[in-house]
Amino acid sequence: MPNHAESTPGRPQVSVSQWKQIVAQYEQPSSWRASWQIVNTLGPYVVLWYLMYRSLAISYWLTLPLAVLAGALLVRVFIIFHDCGHGSFFKSRLANTITGFITGMLTFTPFYHWRWEHSRHHATSGDLDRRGTGDVWTMTVQEYLESSRWKRFAYRLARNPIVLFVLAPVFLFAVLQRFPSPQANRRERHSVWWMNGAILGMAAALSGIFGLVPYLLIQGMILMVGGTAGVWLFYVQHQFEDAYWERRENWDYTTAALQGSSFYNLPRILQWFSGNIGYHHIHHLSPRIPNYNLERCHKSHPLFQEVKPITLASSLKSLGFRLWDERLHRLVGFRHLRRLRREEKRVEKDRPEDRNGGADTAG
Repeated sequence: MPNHAESTPGRPQVSVSQWKQIVAQYEQPSSWRASWQIVNTLGPYVVLWYLMYRSLAISYWLTLPLAVLAGALLVRVFIIFHDCGHGSFFKSRLANTITGFITGMLTFTPFYHWRWEHSRHHATSGDLDRRGTGDVWTMTVQEYLESSRWKRFAYRLARNPIVLFVLAPVFLFAVLQRFPSPQANRRERHSVWWMNGAILGMAAALSGIFGLVPYLLIQGMILMVGGTAGVWLFYVQHQFEDAYWERRENWDYTTAALQGSSFYNLPRILQWFSGNIGYHHIHHLSPRIPNYNLERCHKSHPLFQEVKPITLASSLKSLGFRLWDERLHRLVGFRHLRRLRREEKRVEKDRPEDRNGGADTAG
């Protein structure tokens, strides 16, 4: 990591050693805070699961709002799992591993395998030359223009909101997480198989208690709501107009964290359900900060507070961002391509050789 000052206009210049001192006091886990977060998250989640089961006999219209609440709580469960993967939730490594495995089972995510992939995401976020692990597929304008028609179609399909936020989350958590990456080592691969066995056991037990069909309905609805919300959060955290992307030789960790990860300023209730992960610029600066300390760290120094926030309303603009324009240094939509084509035609039309071509030929 380069040890130089962050020099973004409008922000105080703070060196790596300085921000490390600032965040150090917030990197200390609290067993009390962590334990209380488990109680106030898993407790309501279990209650809502049972209420959904009882509501099936009354009306699906009663089940659906309960599914929304349970899905929102599943996002909070995933944040606990996420912090355990970073080793930041508890002081004890064993406590993080056990909690990570249990919450991983509830979110259908293998602990060690996900931790390995996610660490690569943190190490490469915002690096154009190291895309492809734990991030949303992002092409540059030039790459898109030079791609085959089939690849362009696949990219547009992958970026379609219905595919990205409805179909992809269910496929990711229910199917894709069931198979290890070819690059994973032995422990990561085994964690996938162990998690698959645990999920199968959980499904068999709950199906035996509540019935197979009720289990599939309840778990399916919760997974769809929680997966959609989770993927949306992850998308907004790195897919916004003024995001940071650079080639590897110019890439900088501090800048990638503070400019390439958003400050998603959510309403208080949504901040609670999302486990404060909206303070994503803080999280990428120091993944060792547990979620329950992120807001306090954000408020501790002007460097963090002056990061431009994204609101719930303004975040909807992110749906239109599709490609990274290396010339403009910002994300653009597919409409931008049409403007580029018009500009190219205008330039070609205004070339002197084109205007004089007829006279030159006649001569």
